[in-house]
Amino acid sequence: MKESLKAQLSSKTDNWTTPKFLYEQMENEFGKFDFDPCPLNSIDNALLGKDWNGNVFCNPPYSNVEQFFNKGLLELKKGNAKKLVFLIIPRTSTAYWKKYVMGFASKIYFIPYRLKFGESKSAAPFPSVIIIFEELNKKDFVPCYVWKYLRPKKKKNISKGQTKLT
Repeated sequence: MKESLKAQLSSKTDNWTTPKFLYEQMENEFGKFDFDPCPLNSIDNALLGKDWNGNVFCNPPYSNVEQFFNKGLLELKKGNAKKLVFLIIPRTSTAYWKKYVMGFASKIYFIPYRLKFGESKSAAPFPSVIIIFEELNKKDFVPCYVWKYLRPKKKKNISKGQTKLT
């Protein structure tokens, strides 16, 4: 992990699952995903050498976002990927944000709350953003939106204070 990321990433691993409710919301919004190059417990770069086909969802290791952006855009150029949906930290001052997101993204969705990844008991110490790439054309303007879906609300059950997601 890069030294500059340690302050923002409190975990010693990049291996975290996407929240199930968010994944389902994204499939509802962008269509069923055909491929995920970053499944849980995969070796960081294992799927960078394979073709990415169809509607692709990618929650890349946050210490290695740039390589996954580069690969995704290459797959769009080759015609393999039809749509790329990335879940990342909005690091707007980085070179990769300027080069890939501001250069080629079709849409940006800012998530207005912190996500809980994997089995974490608390929310991530950073915000998240969904980046959509649908074509490999240089952009002068990228539309930005606030993610319209909410996280599931917790409701307390009457029996022994158990919680239930609605």
